[in-house]
Amino acid sequence: MTVAKVDRLALMETFLRIVDAGNLSAAAKQLGTTQPTVSRRLRALESSLGAALLKRDTHAIQLTDTGERYVARARELITEWRSFEAGIRGDDEEPEGNLRVVVPSAFGQDQLARPVAKFLREHPKLTIEWHLRDEPIRFVEEGIDCLIRVGALPSESMVARKIHEVRRMVVASPALIEGRSISRPAQLPALPWVALGTFYRNRIRLERGRQTTTIDIRPRFITDNLYALRTTLLEGLGLAVISDWLVRDDVRAGRLVRVLPKWSAPTLPVYIAYPQAKLYPAKLRRFVDAMKRAFEGA
Repeated sequence: MTVAKVDRLALMETFLRIVDAGNLSAAAKQLGTTQPTVSRRLRALESSLGAALLKRDTHAIQLTDTGERYVARARELITEWRSFEAGIRGDDEEPEGNLRVVVPSAFGQDQLARPVAKFLREHPKLTIEWHLRDEPIRFVEEGIDCLIRVGALPSESMVARKIHEVRRMVVASPALIEGRSISRPAQLPALPWVALGTFYRNRIRLERGRQTTTIDIRPRFITDNLYALRTTLLEGLGLAVISDWLVRDDVRAGRLVRVLPKWSAPTLPVYIAYPQAKLYPAKLRRFVDAMKRAFEGA
C-alpha cells in the first residue's frame, strides 16, 4: 500500500517535470534518465488515472482538460507531502531537491545573486531555479516555491516576511545640473526627468525627516527596467528617483550627483512571500532565513 503511494508520487513528479520542461526529452535530461523511461512513466500515470493528461505531437506537448485540472492539484499534493516529510524529520534535515524562486529582474541580478550563491555553497544537495520576472505569477500553476518582491505584494493571501528596505534618492548627471542652483523641491518640476514606470510616472514624493512633499513631473523617458533607467541618467537625459544600491558607485565616482541630498524618496520594502501551508519543507524554511540574514544590518 505504502509502496504504491510512493510510486504514484514519483509518477506525479515526473509528469510535473514534463510540463515544466516543455517536452519529454528535456524532462528526461533534467531527471537524469532516458526519454523512453519518462514516456513509460507518463503512460503508467495516465493508465492508472484512466485519462489522457497530454496531447503529444512531434514538436510540443499540450495539456488536456483533465491534465489542466491535474497539474494544479498535483503541485499542491507534492508540496503537502514534502512539507509533511519535513515536519517529521525536523529542523536538522539537510535541504535537498529543487527550489523555484521568482525575483525582480534588476534586484535579483545584483543584490540577491551573492546571497543565493552563498546559500547554495552551504547546501550542496539543493538546486535553485532563479526566475527574473517582475510581472504577476501564479504560485500553484507555475510550481513556484517563493517570490521576492520589491514594493507592494500582489496578494494578501500569502505569507510574507520583510527582509530589507531599498533606499532611494534623486540623482542626475553633473552636466545636466551644471550651472543650476537647486535648493528646494519646488524647483524640480521645471527640470527634465526620466522615470521608472513600475513605481512612479508623473508624480514623486520626497521626505526630509518628518517633512514630506509631492511634486508633479513630466518624464521624457519611462521604463520598467532599472538598468535602462541608470543608462539614461548617465547619458544626461533627465533626473530620476532611483535605488541607491544601483547608483552608489556612480555617485562616489562623480558620474552622477545627488540632487537635494537632504531629501529622499520613501524607502521600498523587500518581501519574501510564499503560499500558506500547514508545514513547509526545509529547503524553503532555510532559504527564507538565509535571505533575511543576508540583509541584516544593511
